[in-house]
Amino acid sequence: MTASPRLAPLRARLTNLRDRVFHPQTLVQSEQTPYTVIATHDIVQLRAYTPLPGVAQQQTPLVLVPPLAVNMSIYDLFPDRSLVRDLLARGFALYMVDWGRPSARHDHWRLQTYITELLPNMLAQVRAHAQTQVLSLHGWSFGGLFAYGYTAWSQDADIRNLVLIGAPCDYHNNGALGQQYKAIGRAVRWLDARAPIKPSKLSPRVFRSPGWVNSALYKMTSPVASIKPYFDLLRDAGDRARVSSHATNAAFLDDMVAYPGAVVQDTFVQLWGQNVLAQGRLPVDDERARLSNIHANVFLAAGSTDPVVTPSAARALLQWISSDDVHYQEIAAGHMAILASARAQTELWPKVGDWLAARDA
Repeated sequence: MTASPRLAPLRARLTNLRDRVFHPQTLVQSEQTPYTVIATHDIVQLRAYTPLPGVAQQQTPLVLVPPLAVNMSIYDLFPDRSLVRDLLARGFALYMVDWGRPSARHDHWRLQTYITELLPNMLAQVRAHAQTQVLSLHGWSFGGLFAYGYTAWSQDADIRNLVLIGAPCDYHNNGALGQQYKAIGRAVRWLDARAPIKPSKLSPRVFRSPGWVNSALYKMTSPVASIKPYFDLLRDAGDRARVSSHATNAAFLDDMVAYPGAVVQDTFVQLWGQNVLAQGRLPVDDERARLSNIHANVFLAAGSTDPVVTPSAARALLQWISSDDVHYQEIAAGHMAILASARAQTELWPKVGDWLAARDA
């Protein structure tokens, strides 16, 4: 006896929901673009993406510098909406630094560790592989801080272009979160000045932030936007493509990575407490490391609805740098959307590609 055709939509919904709950890996579409790991340092890896056949190549290699706490799938999220594939299609020799998954043994890694040790090591490997000194860096969020921080600290004249997406600078001028950072900063400064237990002197292990905490904190910056996709999933459960899209986005948002304890400690003390970036300084032990050392061409993009790094927090960087060639761009997007959404794909990616191509060697 054949089942009624009217039950087919119900069966499809149940099958899709079953796979979403019990076999989500079968639905995830991210990270399908081929690459080779060409260098490793501890947990850090350097990817070189395979050029697309028949595409004329730009001369200046481009290095993607991600933030911490995220997995790399955000850069290659969907086959038809992949920043990696878009940049390869523009002919860039493309590299990515994957910071890996820090464990407790990495809790001594500071912001300085990334800016003055790990990133320089990976860029040296890029230069050896690409056989050129001249590079462009593309940094999103904390990755933007690492990219411009390295450029300012090293005074590397061969960093030709900096593309900075939602990169923080003035933490106290950062909307509602900025007010919280100010309060935390006041508390940290008071404790450091008066309390026998000083935040800047505590063991970094006290500050470790596990991946699940980072996922929860990120979702709390926009609770409605975080919950809505699950209602959409129930509504669209009969559509396999939409269920796959939900699983792909969730694989990024639900699989965030731990922050090393010393990074969180530096964030509390130097970024939130002292707000050093807004004073033109870097969170490194070198007084000569100033944002005014940046002379590279700069493309700075901010999301007008980004609660994590507001436009005012990002734009503060521009008052300190010494670059002659600066472009500022805003789009109506949040912190993740400014990098990888459909809006970013149509409104930002083409402008970044054109801007870099016009400044190619």
